[in-house]
Amino acid sequence: MSLADTCRIGWQQARWVCDPQSLDFQCTDELAPLDHFIGQDRALEALRFGLEVNRPGYNLFVTGLTGTGKASIIRTHLERVVAELKDREDREPRPAIKDWCYVHNFDDPDRPNVLSLPQGMGKALRTRLSETLRELQTEIPKVFKSEAYLSQQRQLEEAGRQATQKIMAELEQAAKEASFAIQIAPAGVSLFPLADNKPLTHEEYQGLSPEERKALDDRRSQLMQQTQETLMRIRDVERDAADKMRALERVAADEQVAMNYRELVDTYQDVPVLRDFLTHLIEYVLDNLYLFREAEGQGESPVPVPHRPGTGAVVARNPFIPFEVNVLVDNSGVATVPVVIEPNPNWGNLFGRIERRAVMGTYFSDHTMLKAGSVHLANGGYLVFNARDMLAYPGVWEGLKRVIRNRAITLEDPAELGGFFVPQGLRPQPVPLDVKVIITGDEMLYRLFTGVDYEDFWDLFKVKAEFDSRIELSPENLKAYCAFICRTCAQDNLLQLDASAAAQVLEHAARLVADQTKLSARFGQIKDLLIESDHWARQDASPRVSAKHVGQALDHKMYRLNLIEDRLQELIAEGTLLLSMTGAAVGQVNGLAVYDLGDFAFGLPARITAQTFAGHSRVINIERESALSGPSHSKGVLILSGYLGATYGQQQPLTLSVSLCFEQSYQPVDGDSASCAELYAILSSLSGLPLKQSIAVTGSVNQRGEVQPIGGVNEKIEGVYEVCRRAGLTGDQGVMIPRQNVKNLMLREDVVAAIREGRFHIYAVTTVDEGIELLTGRPAGRRQPDGAYPFGAVNHLVEQRLRELNQTMRGYYGALLGPAT
Repeated sequence: MSLADTCRIGWQQARWVCDPQSLDFQCTDELAPLDHFIGQDRALEALRFGLEVNRPGYNLFVTGLTGTGKASIIRTHLERVVAELKDREDREPRPAIKDWCYVHNFDDPDRPNVLSLPQGMGKALRTRLSETLRELQTEIPKVFKSEAYLSQQRQLEEAGRQATQKIMAELEQAAKEASFAIQIAPAGVSLFPLADNKPLTHEEYQGLSPEERKALDDRRSQLMQQTQETLMRIRDVERDAADKMRALERVAADEQVAMNYRELVDTYQDVPVLRDFLTHLIEYVLDNLYLFREAEGQGESPVPVPHRPGTGAVVARNPFIPFEVNVLVDNSGVATVPVVIEPNPNWGNLFGRIERRAVMGTYFSDHTMLKAGSVHLANGGYLVFNARDMLAYPGVWEGLKRVIRNRAITLEDPAELGGFFVPQGLRPQPVPLDVKVIITGDEMLYRLFTGVDYEDFWDLFKVKAEFDSRIELSPENLKAYCAFICRTCAQDNLLQLDASAAAQVLEHAARLVADQTKLSARFGQIKDLLIESDHWARQDASPRVSAKHVGQALDHKMYRLNLIEDRLQELIAEGTLLLSMTGAAVGQVNGLAVYDLGDFAFGLPARITAQTFAGHSRVINIERESALSGPSHSKGVLILSGYLGATYGQQQPLTLSVSLCFEQSYQPVDGDSASCAELYAILSSLSGLPLKQSIAVTGSVNQRGEVQPIGGVNEKIEGVYEVCRRAGLTGDQGVMIPRQNVKNLMLREDVVAAIREGRFHIYAVTTVDEGIELLTGRPAGRRQPDGAYPFGAVNHLVEQRLRELNQTMRGYYGALLGPAT
């Protein structure tokens, strides 16, 4: 058997085929919908561990590609954890769920107090206080209109008037004795000297002798001092009367206020923080009874309303704001623990907001304008959001770290944190925090966090749950996959699949991961395929989806995406891109490249050429010299120098220069999957043996000459097949791949059919020697005991050429240096 027959793989190895007969159903509607997760045991165990360990820092970072079901699994798993907590609640005590409220701070209104109340009490308290305020506004005015109160008020007013009149009478008597009249006006006090009980005119005053004028002025001064003392006594009397009036108001209203609040105080007697708040609120009412005397027939004041002097507190805008309870977090509808999934984790949505109201050209804020964020709502439970969404908002990550580390959340204005001026900034009391944070993202983001913010990230997110994008292709997983198809069709109102369609979906799942032993765990892509297959089935008015409809969905998706591939294939077919899949050529081989467009990838052959000549053992990578070579491709080219030196430079120095080029390539080239093809081109150029152009080559090579596996093998083979198909299959065309990539073959059915019919071939090799023998049709040759290669073998011809180049360089340098002296 020839080497070609040994390396050629059969069509059975070119694709894993799912036999519809092996499936235990005729249609997926016969199956029970999937009720568990497929092949994510590692991630589920990590999730379970992270959720069960209730210690600081044991938050979770969940990684995995989009479409692997991270969000669905987290949501479902949290529901299970919550259900388990509910089942264990009779046996194991758990922290009680609380409502969180902000209330007025009577000592400092700019620093609202936070209250922790039993679950469901927040809304009830807000309603009760609102009702109590309305009762006070109705009942207190009645107290002040009662006959008993009015009688005592009149007595106090009469006593005040009598005391004032008595003091004024004493002053008037003193003035009369001093022959003066007193006139008290808002502008001040005036004293007029009298003569015969009549005011003394200016002329009469000027007609008095100096001694009489001096005596008159002295009496005026004494009387003015007595007048000032009298006014001070009157003010003291009025102040005393006002104090007695307020005391009367307080005594009169005290019983009514106590009666209105008695039920509230009794109800919340066992909640100390609330009892203290109610005590302060009762004192506030009794200290500001004038508000209720004036409240009848008045609405809320839209402008700042000052307190009377000495009442202790200052309230802007609405003087009844202390009666307002801001129920920041209402957990009355939470059964076990809160679970919050935040779709847009910006600062306000996560940490809450301090709102403001514009009043008369300025801004005011109070505790009623504090709004909760997701962190508040998830307090005592679980918070889930996406890392990439969070990083779109500056400052959120730093804020999150601070909140988790301090185990408390303070409502802050992000503008103030940035150093900007904020009108009337409130400083609410922090809310104690106990929350499990679950962040989702991909592996790249995880590495970003661990690389840039290593210390903080590891300290706060100690648990990583990694979702795999592939699962084992086992009988159990095949059944579960079909059950997933059943559930998806039922949930999204799609037509169910027959066995042939389900088998084709399973094959596509294996093709997505390019592995005959794995299935794709990116169920989002599988769901898309089910939706598109449903569309084509409904176009046919079919009662269920068949294999034909799945094929239509796949073909149409490719048709939507492969415009660039089609244009490049046309350029090859018309000869614009120079490529030959027939004949043989020296120093020339067809390599393979993959073009990744993000949502679509395709392979295409590319001509690789090598030129060898005398030089100083240098491999010139034209792509690198023109800045079109990526690091992996440059590494692959440098490895070739190691192989050449190890194979042919043990007994003589290599005086060789090589020029390598991807012909007609004007885009960056990366990856080392062309290193095998480049080496074959070099060996062909050195040996003078032509290479078969009908066999395209892919594979990486190491310094020992071993062929290593590469990626994108299916796309590369299909790209070569498409070029050959358009030009006409000759029966000797094919692709050479590393043997380790055989298990990655999930080729299209038309390619498999061409392999089965002998019109196209795939060769699997393990060493460079096998590959060069297939391409040249001549043995590579191994070193014999005497150290030489067999005559006529590829390696013999290469070594012979290298010897010639060595002699050429020796002769050149000898002639250059001249004869020795």
